[in-house]
Amino acid sequence: MSPVGRDPEVFPPYLYDAYRATIRRSPAQPPLEITPTLSELTGPGPALSAVIPEDADLTRNAGTGGEAIGERIIVTGRVLAAGGVPVPRTLVEIWQCNAAGRYRHRVDQHHAPLDPNFIGIGRCLTDADGVYRFTTIKPGAYPWQNHENAWRPAHIHFSLFGPSWIARLITQMYFPGDPLQALDPIFNSVPNPNARARLVAAYAHDVTQAGWALGYRFDIVLRGPAATPFEPFERAARAGR
Repeated sequence: MSPVGRDPEVFPPYLYDAYRATIRRSPAQPPLEITPTLSELTGPGPALSAVIPEDADLTRNAGTGGEAIGERIIVTGRVLAAGGVPVPRTLVEIWQCNAAGRYRHRVDQHHAPLDPNFIGIGRCLTDADGVYRFTTIKPGAYPWQNHENAWRPAHIHFSLFGPSWIARLITQMYFPGDPLQALDPIFNSVPNPNARARLVAAYAHDVTQAGWALGYRFDIVLRGPAATPFEPFERAARAGR
């Protein structure tokens, strides 16, 4: 599932000065190819078998029995290979902050309230047509320490697993019409504006449920000329932003 021949116009670089964390996290030497171990070549089979339908609904907390606070949304789309071929039974995981812009994580000390009924993580498997679907709440913007008065636009993190643990891709989904996107160095680390636009979901009225939740469609293309920009795995895993 790893992008073959990363197009420098599409995929963000390891080092992007405006995104200050990459200055200390980017490799100082060219990457070396290392033979994968057996554990790395093993697929996420146990994780696939453990997925249940409730995992895709982030608005309800089985532990508390409560419902998350915020604007309910439905996010759906297809995972596609080159040429629009659907990729079935792919493990799709998401994580996000709550409606107030705070993650349920000890490192996040943003002065915004935590929602006791919102954990902020979910997962599902794509169906035979490569379709995934989540019910969640729209995440809020939040401040971060990259530069003066820096705010991250609303976004949802996506992780996709292929046939092995090292076949993992990580990206972010943004929302249409967000003025913070023009100011965000992570979003703008994708050089080509056309490729950057592939990170923005489209409002989908056919997905919207009357009186319940707005719908968004976000297709993820793994490779080819229409590939979705993905973050370098190591940078994304460490940053978590």
